[in-house]
Amino acid sequence: MSAPLTAPTLTDGVITIRAHRSDDLPRVVEQCLDPESIAWTMVPTPYDAREAEEFALHLMPQGWLDGSEWGFAVELEGRYAGTVSLRNEGPGRAEIAFGSHPDVRGTGAIERGCRLLLEWGFAQLDLETIVWRAFTGNWASRKLAWRLGFTQEGTLRQYLPQRGAGRRDAWVGTLLRDDPREPRTTWLEVPVIEGDGFRLRPVRVDDAPRIQEGTAEPDAEHWLGHKPAPYTMDDARAYVERRREHEATGQAMTWAVADGDDDDRILGTVLWFNWVPEVECELGYWLHPDARGRGLATAACRLALDHVFESLGVRRVTAFAAAANTASRAVIERLGFRFYGIERSGAQVRDGWVDMALYDVTASEWAAGRRSSANPTASTANPASESSTPIASGDR
Repeated sequence: MSAPLTAPTLTDGVITIRAHRSDDLPRVVEQCLDPESIAWTMVPTPYDAREAEEFALHLMPQGWLDGSEWGFAVELEGRYAGTVSLRNEGPGRAEIAFGSHPDVRGTGAIERGCRLLLEWGFAQLDLETIVWRAFTGNWASRKLAWRLGFTQEGTLRQYLPQRGAGRRDAWVGTLLRDDPREPRTTWLEVPVIEGDGFRLRPVRVDDAPRIQEGTAEPDAEHWLGHKPAPYTMDDARAYVERRREHEATGQAMTWAVADGDDDDRILGTVLWFNWVPEVECELGYWLHPDARGRGLATAACRLALDHVFESLGVRRVTAFAAAANTASRAVIERLGFRFYGIERSGAQVRDGWVDMALYDVTASEWAAGRRSSANPTASTANPASESSTPIASGDR
């Protein structure tokens, strides 16, 4: 690793990684002016052709000369698509870095470039460990690292600097020479499921204001005693981030219950969690106050349960509610769950702990109930019975 190297040209037949060239500069500028690049990298701002020339034609070649960084331009269909590199961290160790031009995101080009880079680095640089770091919240980077086989090791607090504005928390992962270059854990993909006048879709960052508004409402605040009070926008944004974390670690899946029209505003959430593979999971749900009273909780939970039994292969699903939360219990019972007991002081509400009603439904019971239902998304309930806050134990 001590002798100077020059960038080889490598290809997998779809993309090529090679040394940077002067004709890359306009697209390097476009990449570094992109809002996502600005948000998640340490590129200078403002950024123009002079910065691009310094980066591509001076810093990158210098890294090869002094052995500090081995950087490649990724080329797709004859055009610059991004940069991938390995940064020297001492004998047997390097850090991977990658960034893409916005018009190639979602094509797999940077993943292909990283795979060529990794194989070259382990073979030619005799690396033993490659580390990946990214600002917390950079889910695109984390998912690519996951696809490449990196193991998520944790979070480094106040670790990565960004443009002199202090340090930000960073995720860190590692890939060893003999590790498989494929995901080692489950990353859940939240499907969009169409209902009658509504849809189930992934929770988004722009849902946070409605989540904050609805969770801070007095009824919700009372029954959701495990949540902060007052419930702030920071709490709502943290809630959205936890949805992503649960999906990335295979722990739970949360849908936003959204208007079926072009507005697509969030009306509530429905989720499964506490998953024991091939055994069981738990159902949770919550509705914004302006969505109550029309059977929406029942209809949304039906769609979610169909997906749970079809995709998870569990034998049963549980659902719990404070014993005094009659609206929530009515939803659970309309769905066909069976009451099987009371857990004393099992539910946390705002002013303390209260008894919790326990319900479950088995896969065979659910299948039988669906066969007998002529309209799988319609609620047969009296809407007035959902006029109170229908909240199960688990809008975590």
